[in-house]
Amino acid sequence: NMQTKGSEAPAKSGKKLNPDALALREYVMGSDGLAKGETTVLLHVSHSNLKKSFFQEIRLDLHMTIERVKHKLEFHTGTSTISNQLFLMDESGNLIAECEDDRKLGYYSPYDGCRLHIVDNDPNSASAGGWLEDTSLVKKYQISEDAYNARENTYRNFKAKKQAEDPNWSFTNELKARTGGGNSSPAMEAADEEFQAEAAANIKVGDRCEGAGGRRGEVMYVGKVPGLPAGWWVGVKFDEPVGKGDGTAGGVRYFECLEKYGGFLRPELVSVGDYPELDPFGDDEL
Repeated sequence: NMQTKGSEAPAKSGKKLNPDALALREYVMGSDGLAKGETTVLLHVSHSNLKKSFFQEIRLDLHMTIERVKHKLEFHTGTSTISNQLFLMDESGNLIAECEDDRKLGYYSPYDGCRLHIVDNDPNSASAGGWLEDTSLVKKYQISEDAYNARENTYRNFKAKKQAEDPNWSFTNELKARTGGGNSSPAMEAADEEFQAEAAANIKVGDRCEGAGGRRGEVMYVGKVPGLPAGWWVGVKFDEPVGKGDGTAGGVRYFECLEKYGGFLRPELVSVGDYPELDPFGDDEL
């Protein structure tokens, strides 16, 4: 009652980029894999009211004025441009310069890994006194026992009323009663050995398919999997690393594929047909 495909050597999924697309990708992404223009610099940011760096990297253009840089930082830190006294530090924390509003960032010759340090001169700043880091400083809402007991529609009153009617009452039993004695969650399906057998009958090994979330691939296995809940399953080798495994379940291998290129789906979540492999660098964009 199961089909499986031969254990050929796993091949890396995904199409090989043509030279033009590869050159475009390398130009855009750079040698380190980060999209970065020639006049872009990656800087760390720290703040006088914060113990740690506020965020690790921010991308800035060297042609921006310091005033514009402060405006951008305001959206991240809440420190206004007027209250922001900005300093440029090297990667060791040594001062390079105090930044003046009418100068351009490139005037100070920053490089990747340098740090912008914000001194917030506003005594009423939202970050003053550690409010952005220390949650213990935030006043929490508390209700007294007397005030809670005075309320009518509370779980405590609901529970007391139910247990007065039935001393053995519990919320778990209440849920079971409301769902017909069982759990209606799909993850807790009844032990039906032929669950979704009808849907599985329309799927065969070798079919191109598309699963939940638009994940495309090839059907490699159709059948039952003892390591998974009862019923029928479809083993799929995805075109991209969007799966959760490598074709194994419960320590048993059902088909060959690379790690994260495999997955087991319920038949009703798999559509078979003309689902060619998608090309992220297709002609539509070139």
